[in-house]
Amino acid sequence: MSCYRGRYAPSPTGNLHLGNARTALVAFWRAKKQNGQFIMRVEDLDSARSKPEKIATNLEELAYLGINWSEGASIGGPYKPYLQSKRFAFYQAALDSLKKNNHIFECYLSRKDLREISSAPHGQMPIYGNIERELNKNIKAQKIAKGKAPSWRFLQKTPKLQFHDAIYGEQEFTIGDFIVKRADNEWAYQLAVVVDDIAMGISEIVRGFDLLESTAAQITLYKALGAKAPSFMHIPLLYDESGRMAKRKGSLTITELKKQAVKAERIIGFLAYSLGLIEEPEEMSALEGVGVFELDRIRLEPYQITPSNLHWLSQS
Repeated sequence: MSCYRGRYAPSPTGNLHLGNARTALVAFWRAKKQNGQFIMRVEDLDSARSKPEKIATNLEELAYLGINWSEGASIGGPYKPYLQSKRFAFYQAALDSLKKNNHIFECYLSRKDLREISSAPHGQMPIYGNIERELNKNIKAQKIAKGKAPSWRFLQKTPKLQFHDAIYGEQEFTIGDFIVKRADNEWAYQLAVVVDDIAMGISEIVRGFDLLESTAAQITLYKALGAKAPSFMHIPLLYDESGRMAKRKGSLTITELKKQAVKAERIIGFLAYSLGLIEEPEEMSALEGVGVFELDRIRLEPYQITPSNLHWLSQS
C-alpha cells in the first residue's frame, strides 16, 4: 500500500483560472501515478478576501474537470476540518510550541518601517535580519506606548537553506525572519500551511513555481515543530497577455469556459499540451491524463497563452 499523500488547496477568493486548474491537475496526476491519496483542503485563511460562496464554486470547477479526492472539503475524512478557517486551534498550538522553544519573537516594525530602512530598489522589503532585529528592540517601548500590536516572526538561525525540487532540482535561498502571525491577528500563510500539511500527513506538495522561495522558509518551520518536511514539486507557470495568471486580474476561469460550453476534456488536453506532456493538444479526461503524465516531459519554461493558441480551446 502506498503511503503517498498529496493535496491541492484552493483559496476561495474567486473562480479558479486556467493556471489554478493546471496545478490541481498536476497534483491529481502525481497522486494517481503514485497510487496514493489525494486530499482537498480549502485555504480560506484570508478573512478579507475569502468568499464563503466561492468554496462550493471552486469544488464544482474541480469536479467539472473530473478531479476527485479521497478526503477533504465536501466529503470529510480523518483529519477534518479541511477548511483553514476552522483550524485556528491547531495554529495556536503550533504558535505556543514555537514560543516555548524560543523560535519566534514579537516584532513591532511595520511594513512602512521596513520600507524606510530598505536599500533595495523600488522600496522592496529587505531580508529581515540583524539590522531589523536591533531596530525592533530599540523601538519596542515606543510602539507599545502608542498601543501598537506586534506581529510574531520566526527567528531565522540558518539564513541559507538548500532543498531539492522534483522538477527544478537543487535549490538554495537566503531567508530572513518571516511572519507567522500578523499584527492584525491574522494567521500567516507560512505557518498555517505547514501546520496543516503536518497534521494531514502530506508527503509531497505540488504547487506553482511562484511559491518556490516560500519552501525554504517553510522547511525551517517543519524542523522547528519537530516534523519531517515533505517532498516538493513546483511546476512552471501559465501566463496570459497581462502576465502571470491571477484571480484579481480576472484571468480566464473554468466557470467562464463551462458557460461557453467548452468541454472539460478540451480544457485538460490544452493544459496537458501547455505542460509539454503531449506534442499536440487533444481532448482527454482527467484520468486519461494520468497515462501521459511524466516528470521528464514537463517543460521548465512558463507557457504563454495567446489568442492563437486559445483558438483550439474554444473550438467546439
